[in-house]
Amino acid sequence: MKSYMKIALGEAKKALFKDEVPIGAVIVDKGGLIIAKSGNKNRELNDPTAHAEIMAIRKACKKIKNNNLLGYSIYVTLQPCEMCLHAIINSRISNLYYGASDMENEELQIKYKSFAENKNLKIDIYPSINEKKCSDLLINFFKSKRTK
Repeated sequence: MKSYMKIALGEAKKALFKDEVPIGAVIVDKGGLIIAKSGNKNRELNDPTAHAEIMAIRKACKKIKNNNLLGYSIYVTLQPCEMCLHAIINSRISNLYYGASDMENEELQIKYKSFAENKNLKIDIYPSINEKKCSDLLINFFKSKRTK
């Protein structure tokens, strides 16, 4: 589990080098094989929806030629925003692992389960994976932006 988050952190660092908000995501199939990974690409693609999770979901669906990722897991360095949450649930991803928590969105975890249940879906959520490394990367990025 931690090794997948390390790979997600690697994707976040790639995004950082492109001056993107350093968030990374990795999607793993039922057998533990990585099928997609991405970092944020909002600025690179001039696309406000090009979050790491969305990009990874798009790659995964294209790779397996299906929009149903039931049984798959996603590892994200930051607790997903509401847009990404909907994409994760609509793609039927079964497990969400995330690193840093977004303090402003703590109530999202309740919404995650509620939204999934309303669609007759189930999602298991595992927070705080490599939380310090994930948080530090984001904190340092935003600190550097404020000092410029």
